[in-house]
Amino acid sequence: MKIAQLAIPEVLLITPARYGDDRGYFSETYSMPRLADAGITAPFLQDNQSFSRAAGTIRGLHCQIEPRVQGKLVRVIRGAIWDVAVDARVGSPSFGQHVAAVLSAENGSQLWVPPGFLHGFCTIEPDTEVIYKVTALYDRGAERGVIWTDPALALPWPVAPEAAVLSDKDRVLPGWDAAADWFVA
Repeated sequence: MKIAQLAIPEVLLITPARYGDDRGYFSETYSMPRLADAGITAPFLQDNQSFSRAAGTIRGLHCQIEPRVQGKLVRVIRGAIWDVAVDARVGSPSFGQHVAAVLSAENGSQLWVPPGFLHGFCTIEPDTEVIYKVTALYDRGAERGVIWTDPALALPWPVAPEAAVLSDKDRVLPGWDAAADWFVA
């Protein structure tokens, strides 16, 4: 399992080894001891799965605040996404900055999005399935989000706004300034 820090060092790109032969491959996608060695020690309490039919589907930018703040371990089992984490921890040296990676069924990479970060993704292939482990249970009252196109964040999404497929909820999320008191570094 290869674990690499991204430009924001708390966000990790995790690429499990694959052992292949003419039948296909085997991969250990989760190892509590290996992730603990990388600093991911919170227990995962829930697994989530999403399916997006169209390329250009945006999900995000989402997070949960206390008392149900979540870390997420995100991977793709079919298709591909451009996955992004935005540091929303006031006082952090990387507050308001983002890191992104392409996760796909083909590359097998995963993204660790720590608590205190907004998370979102854009499908870059049709019929994409994403699975993510979370460190806190879903809580509608703790759910928060920021509009994906906020100019203060200037995220380089791989889809034009007029071509994006969004939920009604994600179309009306507040701007980045709403996140000013959600997390403290």
